[in-house]
Amino acid sequence: MALCSIYKYGSKAQGLAFLAFGSISFLVFVYVAIVSKLLPPFDNPILAAIQNDRYYCFLVPLTLPILVVAIYFHWLSMKIFKHA
Repeated sequence: MALCSIYKYGSKAQGLAFLAFGSISFLVFVYVAIVSKLLPPFDNPILAAIQNDRYYCFLVPLTLPILVVAIYFHWLSMKIFKHA
């Protein structure tokens, strides 16, 4: 019985960890892709490299068409599986 309660607590902690990791990753991406471009130039070489980088600015817009195709194929495969 104690193992079951530990498992439930562990799964809740894991869920919170995933939410925290996802939120932090999203905030870092927004900073790198949008906010850093609006700030004045930095003296720190790492922040200056992030500010001058153009890869992440184009990553999401170029990923969206592929995401649409992947969602369509997922829907199509579920329809084929359901009606087979």
